[in-house]
Amino acid sequence: MNRLVACACLFASLVVIGPAANAAGCSTSADGEQVNGGIAISHVNCPPPDVVTDVGHLDNGPRDSNLDGICVSTAISVGIDPFKFCDEPSEPGQAEVTGDLVAAALKFVPLPPSVLTVEPPNGRTLVNFDTNFFTTTQPFDTAVTLLGQRVDLHITPAHFTWQFGDGESSATTEPGAPFPALDVTHAYRKKGHVAPSVDTTYTAQFRVNGGPWRDVPGTVTIAGAAVDLQVLTATPVLVGYN
Repeated sequence: MNRLVACACLFASLVVIGPAANAAGCSTSADGEQVNGGIAISHVNCPPPDVVTDVGHLDNGPRDSNLDGICVSTAISVGIDPFKFCDEPSEPGQAEVTGDLVAAALKFVPLPPSVLTVEPPNGRTLVNFDTNFFTTTQPFDTAVTLLGQRVDLHITPAHFTWQFGDGESSATTEPGAPFPALDVTHAYRKKGHVAPSVDTTYTAQFRVNGGPWRDVPGTVTIAGAAVDLQVLTATPVLVGYN
C-alpha cells in the first residue's frame, strides 16, 4: 500500500524514510513536485503484509533509519540515491563532502528573508525627502548531515539589493542603519503608492566533522516581502507672522 512518509519542505529538518523498506521488497518514488525549493513528497510502495506506518517503520519488518531532510532533498536534486548519500559511509574516510555538494544542500537550508524597515515610520514619506531603509539580518550558524557526516555552516548576508518600488534600485554590502546613520536612502520624485523591498544574497562557509573552514561556492538570494509606502507632497502653510 502507498503511504505518505516524507515531506522535505524548507521548514522540515528530518525525513523518516528507511532502507528497511527496500529490504522488505518495497520501492521508493519521488513525485518531483517542488515546494519552496524543497522536495514535496516521497512515497514508499510495499507489498502486503508490510505496511509503512505514520511513524516511519514497517509493522512486519526491520526498523527504518532516520535521514536528514536537507540531505534527502540534496540527494534527489543532484540525482543521487538518498539511501546511499545520506546513510553513514561504509568505511570512514571514503566519502568526501565537496564544496559543490554543500552548495547544493545550501539551496534547501531555510534562509530567512530580510525584513525591511522604512523611516519615517507609519508607511508615509515625502517627495524629494531622503527616505531611510534598513534591515537587521545577521549571520547565523546551522548544521546538516551529508554522506553521514556533520557539516557545520556559517551563513552570512553578504549583499543587499534594495528595490525602492519606483523602478529604482541600489546594491550594498551593508544592511543599512536606523536614523541618524542614513546609510541607505532614496528620494522619491513624485507622489503615489510604492512597495519597496530588499533581497538578501547569502554566502556561506562549511567544515566537515570539525575540520578547517572552507568557502561554499556560489550564493543564494532570498527575496524579501514588500512593504506599503505612501509618498506624499508637502504643502507649505503660513502659520504666523510677527
